[in-house]
This record gives sequence, structure tokens and C-alpha cells, in this order.
Amino acid sequence: MDNFQKLSKNALDELSQVFAKMNDKDVKPLLDSIEEADRIFLLGAGREGLSTREFAMRLMHLGKEAHWVWEDTTPAVRPGDLFICACGSADVSYINTVCDNAKQADAKLLLVTPSSEGHLLSIADIVIKVPAMAYKAVYHSENDYVPTNQMMGNQFEQALLIFFDVIVMMLKDEMGLTNEDMEARHRNVE
Repeated sequence: MDNFQKLSKNALDELSQVFAKMNDKDVKPLLDSIEEADRIFLLGAGREGLSTREFAMRLMHLGKEAHWVWEDTTPAVRPGDLFICACGSADVSYINTVCDNAKQADAKLLLVTPSSEGHLLSIADIVIKVPAMAYKAVYHSENDYVPTNQMMGNQFEQALLIFFDVIVMMLKDEMGLTNEDMEARHRNVE
């Protein structure tokens, strides 16, 4: 097996192990929160943010009012809004500040993280654990994550992208939507 095949197989095997540790019960609070929310705000930093921004787009395709926090057109957060933050370490200074502000605006904070410690865990209303290795995350036991041979936060960042896509597929089915319903909401001026 050449090096590319070896490394790609390793990454895919790790991701399979991450998702094998999760089930419907683990993600139900996320599904329910999204279905109940009138407005959803999403936040993430770096590569985690790229996966989360993709999720914001798909939520819009589902017909939800979704806002990526860093867009200039993002409106004010109001009481009752759902604020979803993906943060591997659950403790990044400027992400902490934005989430603190969302909580002060009476939003419901939902955190997606693998970490067992961090400021965001102390203020989140709901925590969804994705058992992948993340950059600077703190774990209390080896059962909290899947070991990785990859660098830095690769495993969590990759898992986050697939995780959010699976959540969208589950929501599409629960909401009784079709692919055509979602495609009709896709930007049509490109």
C-alpha cells in the first residue's frame, strides 16, 4: 500500500470509529433545538468554523433562518434564538466572549465539542459531544475520544463536517422535506 492509500485509510478508519461511538440519542437535543428554533446563529473558528459555516448554509436550505455570526449582514441575537458553537477545546478567548454575549442576549447556547473542560462547557445550555481528538482539547479519560495519528485538530475538524451533514440529512427526513425542496432554496443567481 502506498503512502497516500495508507494515510487516507487511517483517516477514514478513525472517522468510522468516531461515529461508531455516537447514536440517535446523542444528537436528539441538537435536532430538537434546531426544529424548535425560529432563528439560528452559528459560530466556529478556523477549520472548525469552515465546517460550521457549511452547516449554516444547509440549515438555510432546510428553510431555517440561519446566520453565520461573522457575516456583516448578521442581525442582533434576541431572546429565544438558538446559538450553535463548535469549539474543539471549549475554551478560545474570543469565542468565549461571543458566546458570553449571546447568553447575555438570552439565546440558548448549544455547544458541539469533544472536550471535557473549558469555559464554554460552563455556560452552554446543551452540549453535544463528538468523540474526536481536537486541538488543545482536554479529556478526562481515553473513552472520551478516538485516538488519532493525524496532526493537530484534523480528526475533530473532519468529523465535524460529516457530523453536520448527517444532522442535515436527519432533519430533512424529520421535517418531511425532499432534495428538491432544499435545491429550490439554493442561490439561483450564479
